[in-house]
Amino acid sequence: MKHILIVDDEADIRRLLEDILREEGYAVASTGSAGEALVLLRDVTYDVMLLDIWLPDRDGLDVLNEIRTLDSGNKPEVIIISGHGTIESAVRATKLGAFDFLEKPLSLERTLIVVKNAIEARRLRSENEEFKRQLSLHAAITGESVAAKALRQQIKLMAPTNGRVLIYGESGSGKELIARAIHAESLRRDRVFVELNCAAIPEDYIESELFGYRNSAIAGGPAEKRGTFERADGGTLFLDEVGDMSLKTQAKVLRALDEQRFTPVGAAHAMSVDVRVIAATNKNLEEEIAKGNFREDLFYRLNVIPFYVPPLRERREDIPLLTREFLREFGRQYGRPRIEIAEDAMEQLKQYHWPGNVRELKNLIERILILNPHALRIERKHLPMLVHRGTGNRREDFTTLQQAREAYERDYILKKIDECHGNISRAAETLGLERSHLYRKMRALGISVRE
Repeated sequence: MKHILIVDDEADIRRLLEDILREEGYAVASTGSAGEALVLLRDVTYDVMLLDIWLPDRDGLDVLNEIRTLDSGNKPEVIIISGHGTIESAVRATKLGAFDFLEKPLSLERTLIVVKNAIEARRLRSENEEFKRQLSLHAAITGESVAAKALRQQIKLMAPTNGRVLIYGESGSGKELIARAIHAESLRRDRVFVELNCAAIPEDYIESELFGYRNSAIAGGPAEKRGTFERADGGTLFLDEVGDMSLKTQAKVLRALDEQRFTPVGAAHAMSVDVRVIAATNKNLEEEIAKGNFREDLFYRLNVIPFYVPPLRERREDIPLLTREFLREFGRQYGRPRIEIAEDAMEQLKQYHWPGNVRELKNLIERILILNPHALRIERKHLPMLVHRGTGNRREDFTTLQQAREAYERDYILKKIDECHGNISRAAETLGLERSHLYRKMRALGISVRE
C-alpha cells in the first residue's frame, strides 16, 4: 500500500483529500503544520507528499528545501498545492525538486492523476537507485593478491579517461566485472552501460544489433530498432568476445569508432554518438591478426589501454575472499543465515586449478547451497567430486607429458561422473565405455568409488 502525507492548514481540504485518496486505496496521514510534517517524515516513509505553500509556522517551499536533505529512500515525491500560485513560486518549487504544482481550487480528477504519476516516478527512481547500487556492488574487484591490487590501481588511474580499453583474459576470469568497474569509476558513471556479446549474435543479425535499423529493414521485426551504439550514447559500450566478429562487421565497427558516426540499417542518414568502447576477448588477437581473422587497424583502435585479467589459478590467495563473498551473496538470495566453510574444504578449493575461473567458483558455491539446504557450515564432503584432487594435479606441477595426460583424463572422468550425480553406469555410457572398463580406468587413475 502506498503512503501519502497531506500538509495543508485548511482542515476542509485535508478531509476532502483524505476521503478521495483512501477511496483509491492509499494509506493517508495529514497535518496542518510544517513542524509536525517534518516529524512524521522522520518516522514514516511516504511515497507522495501534498504540500501547501502557505503554512502557519513555516513557508512550504522551505519545507521542500529541507526534504531534499533526506536520505533518498525516505524522500517522497512532493506535489505543491497553493491558492496563491504564481509563475515565480512554481518555478522555484520545480528547481527545489517538486514533482508538480497544483492550484486551488483543486481539480480532484487532476489531483488523482498527478498523485498516480508521482507514485510511478518514485518507483522508477527507487529502481534506478537500486540498479546503480547493484552495479556498484557487482563492479567491486574482490581480492588482496598482487594481481587484484594491480587491477584496482589500474582501474582507478585509467577509468576517468575516455581512452578505449581492451581486456584480455580466459573465459570466466571476470572481464565483464572489470568493464563494469571501469564504467563505475569513469566520468560516465551516471550514464548507461550497454553490453553486447559478439559471440552470441548470429552473423546475419550482429550489424542490426550494433547499429539498429529503420523502416522495417529486418523482416519480421518491429518497424525500427535502436542498436547498442545508439543506446550507449553518452555512456559506455562493452563489446564482449570482440574477437568473434566477422571481418565485415569489424570494418563497420572501425568506421564507427573513427567517426563516432554510423548509419542504421535501412536509414537514409548517419547519426552521431558519444560512446566509450570497452572490448574484451579470450583470444590472442595478435595471433588472429597473423591468421587473417582480425583487422590490425581495429586492434590498434581498441588496444589504447590494455587490461589483463589473470586466471584464478594465478591468484589462489583470493579464493577464500571470493568464496566467502559468494556464500554471503547466495545466502541472502536463498534466505539462509550466515554460512561458514571448514578450513579443509577451503584448502581443497585453493588446490583445485579452476579451468572455469571465477565463474566456475561462483556457480559451484551456488550449487553447494542448493544441494545442501540445511547446512550451516560447508564441509569437505559437500564439495563435488570434481574438486577432490591434490596439489600434484595442478598444471604447473606436471613434469612429464604422461602426468599431464593422466591428470586431464582423471579430471574429465571425475567431471562426467559428477555430471551424472555419481551414477557410474550412466557416466560410462556418457564416456562411451563399458562399465567394467570405466572401473579399471578409475583404479588406474587413483579414483576411488567413494570419491
